Amino acid sequence: MIKTYNGSKLGITSSHKRALLRSLAVELFLHERITTTLPKAKELVSYSEKLVTRAKKADLSAIRAVNGEINNKDVVKKVFDVLVPRYKERPGGYTQILKIGTRRGDRAPIAIVKLVD
Repeated sequence: MIKTYNGSKLGITSSHKRALLRSLAVELFLHERITTTLPKAKELVSYSEKLVTRAKKADLSAIRAVNGEINNKDVVKKVFDVLVPRYKERPGGYTQILKIGTRRGDRAPIAIVKLVD
C-alpha cells in the first residue's frame, strides 16, 4: 500500500482521495497523458512516482504491491513491461506537469500530467 499522508486533502475523505488517485493513476499509465485540475495533478504526481519507483524493483513483492493499488491487469502489465524498462536508469522525475490555463466554468486551474520519455 502506498501511503499518502502528506499533501492536500482536496476537500474529500481519505477513502475518496485514495480512490481518486488510483483512478487517475490508471488513466495516466494507460494513456501516458491526462488533463485534470492543478491540485489533483500535484497529488497524482506524488502518488504515481511512488508506484513507478516501487515497480522498478520488479520482484514478487513489488508486483503484488502495484497490483494491490492498481486493479487493472492491463495497466499493471504495461507498468512492468513498458514503463519500468523505460525508467530503469532514471532516479526519479517520471512525470511532468504542464499548466494550460483555467477551466471555463469555474476558473479552476487546469494542468496536463504526462509521463516523460
